[in-house]
Amino acid sequence: MTPAEILAMLLNGHVVFHPLTIPEGLTIVQIAAVVSQQGLADRVEFLRLAKDREFIASLGIKAETLEGYLYPDTYKFPRGVKAREVLAAMVEQLREVVGPDLLARMQERKMTMHEVLTLASVIEKETGSGSERPEISAVFHNRLKQRIPLQSDPTVIYGLPAFDGNIHKKDLSSPSPYNTYRVQGLPPGPIANPGIQAIRATLYPSDSRSLYFVSKNDGTHQFSATLIEHNKAVEKYQKRPFRRGTRSSQTSIVPGDGAFAYKEGVS
Repeated sequence: MTPAEILAMLLNGHVVFHPLTIPEGLTIVQIAAVVSQQGLADRVEFLRLAKDREFIASLGIKAETLEGYLYPDTYKFPRGVKAREVLAAMVEQLREVVGPDLLARMQERKMTMHEVLTLASVIEKETGSGSERPEISAVFHNRLKQRIPLQSDPTVIYGLPAFDGNIHKKDLSSPSPYNTYRVQGLPPGPIANPGIQAIRATLYPSDSRSLYFVSKNDGTHQFSATLIEHNKAVEKYQKRPFRRGTRSSQTSIVPGDGAFAYKEGVS
């Protein structure tokens, strides 16, 4: 560039913006890592503010942390952007996406924003298939109506101090408020940051009567309305492969595989 071009850029305030892509279903800890890896805001400061009640309140949010309120999207920030600016932009994008139509739907379903984001985060972690989300949502809504524990493995994992990739029997009896095997109803807050599909699925579940689902080991699930049907699905998709030696001796849990129904069906 010539000196004149450089001077013109400085005078006009041109700034280079760098893209930051946040996928659906990441936790605030994972988002902080992505932000730091991209050379933007400081990871430690990002996490501190995401749990700072005064800062959270300044954004107009009534929650313990910003978990669930950081909308997954592609953003553009300049180098040296402050953590509070990144967080504020993500919260504002959530408000933009959750417009008047969805807010009205929340009132129809008598759900608060916090409840919607909490359930949406569980749905987000239970399946990566967009077409399944309304059905997954229906299962959880049906369980909530019938006062049946959600029994979602991703919520249990979120409440563990450490997770080694395998969920153990002792984990299912942990006293964590996120252990939906022991605690009835929704967990106290979101377990990840959901995208718009999961949010819409929360507010517009299918009319299915299903109460159970089990992984078919291909990224999709088999849904069942009765325990008898569910146990048949468990036999077909979980027990038989296990006996053939295609599964490890210890159930490996990937958040989103719907494995809660597998354990319930055989307990």
